[in-house]
Amino acid sequence: MTQQVSLGFSGVTSVEQVNQITTALMMVDGVESAEVGQHGAEIEGRVKRDKLIAAVNALKLGVKVS
Repeated sequence: MTQQVSLGFSGVTSVEQVNQITTALMMVDGVESAEVGQHGAEIEGRVKRDKLIAAVNALKLGVKVS
């Protein structure tokens, strides 16, 4: 069953960071789509929120995810 997950970001300061986050989220198994902006993301797919947060944190960009 596909679900929608929302993430909030603080500390995203550039388009390059948005692109890195988008790529990282799309590479998570089960993600069907991800719309990412400077202040957050909307993700659709069969994936757990904690895996999405871990993918963003693994980039070590200093971005806080909520």
